[in-house]
Amino acid sequence: MSRLAIDHVILATADIHATAVRLERDHGLASLPGGRHAGHGTGNRIVPLGDAYIELMGIVDEEEAAASPMGAWLREQTAAGDRVAALCLRTDASGFDAVSERLALRPLPMSRDAPGGVTLRWRLAGLGDAMADPSRTFFIDWQVPPEHHPARGTAPHRVEPAGFAWVELAGDPDAIRTWLGEDVSGVRVASAPEPSVHAAVGLAGGGEILLERP
Repeated sequence: MSRLAIDHVILATADIHATAVRLERDHGLASLPGGRHAGHGTGNRIVPLGDAYIELMGIVDEEEAAASPMGAWLREQTAAGDRVAALCLRTDASGFDAVSERLALRPLPMSRDAPGGVTLRWRLAGLGDAMADPSRTFFIDWQVPPEHHPARGTAPHRVEPAGFAWVELAGDPDAIRTWLGEDVSGVRVASAPEPSVHAAVGLAGGGEILLERP
């Protein structure tokens, strides 16, 4: 099975535009237009970091989101402001199938229309588990050419991001490690009474930007 790697972190927000403005103003991290998740009433902007990215996710269609579990989850996550809500790990198709089989997860095909007329397609597994317990990751198998991966976008950052410095999964350490099944570069595990996920962007030359509620 291929090694797992950090693909992206979801930063849940009640206002995608306002959060994008805040990240650029306060931290120098620019974002790019994303798209909509068909059938869920949600959409995103992308903060590319080179080999991974931050997904600014929020509700863009209230009526559609009202009937979507993802819409309800986003409302709950953002009740007190922006929140690092979930970690997604990527692997290749065979690795994805192996993880899905090991954890008895059902793959979910998804897509969104990106700027420039490109439709991005991928498979997810474990999203519902991650929504219920943020110390659990979900998994992705991208079905796009490498140059169309969201992390490869060129954004006018005022700083030089170098991926994630770290992502911390907090909760029951044994349960987290069992879920992951292997050590994942950049992911650290911590003990905590309530499950959570935290993340920091690394900067070239040193320094970190902690992603947290404003």
